[in-house]
This record gives sequence, structure tokens and C-alpha cells, in this order.
Amino acid sequence: MNNTEQIKKSLNKRYRKEKRFRFLSLLAVLIGFACLLILLVDMVIKAWPAFIQTEVKLDIHFSQEKLGLATNFDPEELQNANFRGLIKQSLQQLFPMVRKRSDKRALMRLISVDAEYRLRDKLQAEPQLLGQTVPIWLLVDDDVDTYLKSDKQFGRVSQEQIAWITELEQQERFQKRFNYWFFQTGDSREPELAGILGAVIGSFYTLLVTLLLSFPIGVMAAVYLEEFAPRNRWIDFIEVNINNLAAVPSIVFGLLGLAVFINFFGLPRSAPLVGGIVLALMTLPTIIIASRSAIKAVSPSMREAALGLGASKIQVAFHHVVPLAMPGILTGTIIGLAQALGETAPLLMIGMVAFIVDIPQGATDAATVLPVQIYLWADSPERAFVAKTAAAILVLLLFLTVMNGLAVWLRKKFERRW
Repeated sequence: MNNTEQIKKSLNKRYRKEKRFRFLSLLAVLIGFACLLILLVDMVIKAWPAFIQTEVKLDIHFSQEKLGLATNFDPEELQNANFRGLIKQSLQQLFPMVRKRSDKRALMRLISVDAEYRLRDKLQAEPQLLGQTVPIWLLVDDDVDTYLKSDKQFGRVSQEQIAWITELEQQERFQKRFNYWFFQTGDSREPELAGILGAVIGSFYTLLVTLLLSFPIGVMAAVYLEEFAPRNRWIDFIEVNINNLAAVPSIVFGLLGLAVFINFFGLPRSAPLVGGIVLALMTLPTIIIASRSAIKAVSPSMREAALGLGASKIQVAFHHVVPLAMPGILTGTIIGLAQALGETAPLLMIGMVAFIVDIPQGATDAATVLPVQIYLWADSPERAFVAKTAAAILVLLLFLTVMNGLAVWLRKKFERRW
């Protein structure tokens, strides 16, 4: 065999290896993409029922006597009026054969506990309805909602309730509407009333505190370490510890927040203020490292040109270096905030696992955040919370996608060429 044939054989062998490597690399990418697609499709399928809410139409007679109101009653008395009795009366008219007390209780369990409050709000908004009979759409209980949305395969409903549900269906008294409550209310023990607004507002205040603390401190620390700090053992020690802090488990920062900010300084428990401070400490190493890399990437010729024109070191840093490094700084900051948005462990340690119904009005009010809300719903026994959990995960993924897209857009927008 001559040299030409040996070279040709060697080249063919190398090309086959390259083809196999290229095929395996493409296969790995396709498998990863397929797993991600399967996960997203499964999440959407599970979450879809949470965006649809079943309602039932009842003919409500706003009887003044049934409500327990006097002839000349004070409007404030409506707060304690017997609106539950109106619902019972309407259901008894639809099912007059229900006589037993236990059956009447089972019949009432078809309707959400929110129904009487919705009737109260309706009458307060339209006082002229008093004495009239009007059809009103009311929320059904979560067990009935799950039963209807699962093609009548699941749901904790009895045989008697199934018979009543079938009769209501035959009368076309059910309808499915988009679940606006999911985006307009806070948490609730009742799955049909639970929403994510409180968690979204809590996440906003928490991230706002995180941004206001971590961004200026992180950027200033990076500027000092890259532009002004002398090269000595003390600075090397600081740099090593900053890199080490980026790898510290997040729950350690939660323990720090519990011991220092809550127990020592007495800051309010389960508040976005404390959560923001803890997440700021966790995000700082990421912002400092990203900012230092962006500052280091600025060409030395820019510094030399500015110094040659008579600029001071501070002017060089803040008038030339930082503006040119801003795309990388903003990208690192947003990625750090996106990481903070998905954190749960440190917030659990500072008490943000509490059941919070009210919408927070400020950074010092008790609140929860989206990851903790997902954790609470995933641990709930009611089947309807499975869909709520998947829907909240989709909302969280949407926020993370938007934040990462914003990082790419800001990088392109502020990028300068020299």
C-alpha cells in the first residue's frame, strides 16, 4: 500500500468520525428540544383547565323578607343579610324533590361559597333588584368544576350530585367562561377562588427592592475592583470570596436573612422588603462578576485616549468605560434578577410561606411570591389546585422568558462599536 492510499484511508476514517460526532451532537440537541417541548405541552395541557371557570345560572328572587331586612333598612345591613337563603330557595325551586337535610346540604355544595358575596355585591350595585327575580351566573364548587372539565371522569361528587348536575346540564344552566378571577384575586382555600395577583404583586415589590439594592452596589463594586483597586492580597481575597459567594446555596442566604434582618434588626416577617434584601445579597455576586467581565472587555485604547485628552480616572470610568460596558452590565443584572425571581428556599426561611389572602400595598406588607405560591398549591390535596399550579408555572416561565428577552434587547440597544 503506497502513501497516497494510506492518506486517503486515514482521511476517510477521520471524516467518518466527524460525521458520527456531528450526528450525535445534532441528536443531543434534538433530544433536549424534544424533552423541553414535551414538558411545555404537558404543562399547557394541565394548566388549561385553570383558565376556564364553570358557572351555573340560578333564578334569584331578592326577597326582602328572605334576606331578613326591615322595611326601612340601612344599606349597611346588606353586609349581614341572608344571601345564602336566596341560593337555597332557588335550588329548592329547581329540585323540589330534595327533602332530607343531608341532601339539601349536598345540593348547596354544588355552588361556590363565593356565591352569596357575589349576590351581595350585585344588590349593593343595583338596589332596584330588591323584590325582583333575575337570572344570575354564579361560580360552581371546585369539585363540580373539575367533574365537568374532566369529561365526568374525576371529581369528588356523589351519585346524587351527579344526578343534579345532569339535570342542570339538560336545562342548559352551565356555561364555561375565561377565568378572570385567576388574574384578579389573591390566594384562597377554595380552588375556584384562588388567584395569582397577590403573588405577582409580591414578586414585583421583592424584585424592585432587589434591583434598587443590588444594581448600584454591584456596579460600583465592579468599577472599583477593575479600575481603582490596587493589586494586593486583600483585593485578591475579596475577589476569591465574591466568586465563592456565587456558588453558595441559596438557603444559606435565607438563614442569614432570618438571623440578621428579622431576629436582630426586627424587620417585618414575610415582607417583600426582607425578601428583596435577601435576594439582593444572593444576586450581588452574579452582578459583580458580569459587570467586571463587561468592564474588562472594554478596549484599553478607550481608556488611554481619554487619559490622553486630560480626563481624570473617575471621568474615564464613568464617562467612557461604564457606558461602553452597560450592555453586559444590564444583561448580567437581568439574568441575576431572573434567577432571583425563581428562588424559593431563601424566601421560605424568612416566612414568605405564610398563607396570604390580601393583596400587598407596599414592600412592608405581608406577601408571598410566585415560586412560593406554586409550592403551596402543589402541596394542596384538592385536585383543582393541580391545574392552578401548572398555570402559575406557565406565568412564571412567561416572566422569565420576557426578562431574558429584555436582556437581549437591551444588549443590542446599548451596544456600541469602536
